[in-house]
Amino acid sequence: MRIFSRVRQRPSTDWRLATNRAFTLIDDGRYADADALLTRAADLEPWRSESWFNLALLHKFRHDWEQARAAGLRAVALVEKDTGAPDWWNVGIAATALQDWPLARRAWRAYGLPVSGDASAVGEPLGMQLGGAAVRLSPEGEAEVVWGRRLDPARIEVQNIPLPSSGRRWGEVVLHDGVPHGERTTTAGGRTSVYPVFDEIELWAPSSVPTWVVLLEAATEDDRDALELLAADAGYAAEDWSSSVRLLCRACSESRMPTGEGEGAAQPDPHDHSVPGHPGPLGHTVPDGLWSPERECGLAAPASLVRGLLDSWVADSPDTREWRDLEEVC
Repeated sequence: MRIFSRVRQRPSTDWRLATNRAFTLIDDGRYADADALLTRAADLEPWRSESWFNLALLHKFRHDWEQARAAGLRAVALVEKDTGAPDWWNVGIAATALQDWPLARRAWRAYGLPVSGDASAVGEPLGMQLGGAAVRLSPEGEAEVVWGRRLDPARIEVQNIPLPSSGRRWGEVVLHDGVPHGERTTTAGGRTSVYPVFDEIELWAPSSVPTWVVLLEAATEDDRDALELLAADAGYAAEDWSSSVRLLCRACSESRMPTGEGEGAAQPDPHDHSVPGHPGPLGHTVPDGLWSPERECGLAAPASLVRGLLDSWVADSPDTREWRDLEEVC
């Protein structure tokens, strides 16, 4: 779209100064001040799609989804690309946050993604088959990367049991950003698979299933695995935090990292900053790879079921299994 034949002109000095200053303020968390500057930039050059893209980006940071949708729509009205413009991705995130499913479908299609269903369908887009990915919960706090199932380009259903510090639960759906910060790799059959790590924006759908922590005595890995299978068969989850949790610095977390699953999983991880020999979230390795019977386990199950699950697990092999110190933590 052209307005006064000025679309391709270099932005004015005032526009650039206002925009650059605004993003400096955004980095400092001064969103209100940045809003005033980006609004001024849009007033200076309303024909420039970047003016509205930047405002949509700011409103996304503020979780002001109505404003993000409005600015995003003005941005896409001015872009000249037929497909693939990042402006459409921001529109898709805002539409998903607002459950504006017709607009979300339009946005993903305009970006170039296949979406099933009629464009006017009111229900959420299903069957996009985007596979698995990782999501960084609470990226500005005590960040934690967990695995999840991608429902669409902006939502992930959490499939790990997050640590209580994240404030998130198993089965919750989180809205996430579009640009990955880091990757996780798995290796099987000599082939390496790479999965993106997205940053959470906000909780989209909460879970009613509480998180519990319990100390187990599991004589073997098979004993531990039996509890995880028992919980899964009941429709819930158990996770051995003593082996699944590792502490990473920010630089490691935002780089390409092996998951510790698949081939070579037993090898020492030079990026693991946890403390060897201490079970639980502060360290999951033991000297020489020996099995430690004491395990700290997360459970996602209703209060009415959790003790029954643990008792059933012990009853199946009372000589090799025991539990104690069950506590609801999230």
